[in-house]
Amino acid sequence: MEAVLNFLGSISWWMWILIALALIAIRDVFFNKKHTVSHNFPIVGHLRYLLESIGPEMRQYFVANNREELPFNRIERGWVYASSKNENNYEGFGTDRDIYQHQHIFVKNCMIPYQMDENHPNKIDKTFLPCAKVMGAYNERRKPYRPASAINVSAMSFGSLSARAVDSLNIGIKKAGAYHNTGEGGLSPYHSNGGDVVFHFGTGYFGVRSKDGNFSMEKMKKLVEDNPFIKAIEIKLSQGAKPGKGGVLPGAKITPQIAKIRGVEVGKDVLSPSSHKAFKNVPELLQLIEDIADETGLPVGIKAAIGKTEQWELLAELMVKSNRGPDFITIDGGEGGTGAAPPSFADHVSLPWIYGFTAIYKIFQKHKLTERVVFIGSGKLGFPAKAAMAFAMGVDCINVAREAMMSIGCIQAQICHTNKCPSGIATQSKWLQKGINVPLKSDRLAQYFKSFRKELVEITHAAGYEHPSQFTMNDIDVNVDDGELTKTLEESFKYTKTPVAFSCLEDLKNCSFLGGHYKEIDK
Repeated sequence: MEAVLNFLGSISWWMWILIALALIAIRDVFFNKKHTVSHNFPIVGHLRYLLESIGPEMRQYFVANNREELPFNRIERGWVYASSKNENNYEGFGTDRDIYQHQHIFVKNCMIPYQMDENHPNKIDKTFLPCAKVMGAYNERRKPYRPASAINVSAMSFGSLSARAVDSLNIGIKKAGAYHNTGEGGLSPYHSNGGDVVFHFGTGYFGVRSKDGNFSMEKMKKLVEDNPFIKAIEIKLSQGAKPGKGGVLPGAKITPQIAKIRGVEVGKDVLSPSSHKAFKNVPELLQLIEDIADETGLPVGIKAAIGKTEQWELLAELMVKSNRGPDFITIDGGEGGTGAAPPSFADHVSLPWIYGFTAIYKIFQKHKLTERVVFIGSGKLGFPAKAAMAFAMGVDCINVAREAMMSIGCIQAQICHTNKCPSGIATQSKWLQKGINVPLKSDRLAQYFKSFRKELVEITHAAGYEHPSQFTMNDIDVNVDDGELTKTLEESFKYTKTPVAFSCLEDLKNCSFLGGHYKEIDK
């Protein structure tokens, strides 16, 4: 035995390496039945799989140029990061964007910009930008709601996101005077830090789910009664990442706390069906909206990614006939979002936001319904120029998801569905979550919103308006093709936005049902 130990001790470290490589080679040649490359090229073949695994990171940092990456390029991410940290988010020496590129946006500025007097709300607070419309006003809901911020956090569930991430978002929206959409995972303690909340539910009815998995009106009423910070309710019909497919939360992400909130079992994959049980057609959807609004007093809206429009036509017709309907409509873009999906869905199912919104707005405009509904845009609109375009097309508010995640540290690793998010945002790993400093990240979310609103206000003033709701479709040009370089939005999409009833910001500030922290300040 001593001789063996002496022999092993005499072997140098490089000999041990050769022995290890020889064993790997033997395994690759004689026992590897799964990987052809490593079988045919033992040892060296493993290098291929290693490089493939780190390929996205290598391209992101060393190969792709500043404007090349998707879904968000380096310049876009850099602007969000700098804005959230209150750092210099300017560009020097001119833009490096190809401004002759197809679908590039041009906002038309005025010769003489909008001028504020010394008592103007934006002189006092450069970030003050409430929604110009009121949710639930037309339908005379008992608790109408005007969002205090035109920019808000989109639907992202606790469970998909970590506890610290949701905490950071929720505390941040309170500081920014915005609202936080819960996503379909139910209302968690981390949504309950005092900011305004829009409760969102989908086909799984998490948080308002009966024992048999159906929608429970009693649970909905109790939820609203117990949580007065819930200001509106949103029914998810579909989402941009996977419209018509339903949702999946992997069992690995389901902790006892998530199971309790959602009413599901620990460790088992949670499947949300592709369609609702609470209604089977458009008239039944309309009835559910009215029932929830009657029972809770809150504005009720719907969210969807857009494909076929026949059922939307029917919804509009029924709204005209019955003089009732959703108080707000959130249009999601087919570009996808925080939800993971098969490439066939993410790449091909449902229309991009700009086409989907156009189709729906035209329908509601044809039926003279645009003034009754608050339109919300959601789909890579978290940048001031894109927001200006969206307002010119008819949106009244913008919801941001991935941009909000970036403001609290997301690095676009694109592994949200693996529970291995390196920034601790889209994971239930307690170790990975520890990297999120909630007070710091909530400040950054709030600062991103404030920077966003400030720049959007400045763009609006440059175009000669006080509020972005005043943008018209002739205020924005987009590159179309080489033969006819630009067209206005009106020329491109063949409709004219309905004017929004807007007097002045001072009137919005004094509105009795303005959400956010401004009402508290006025008191």
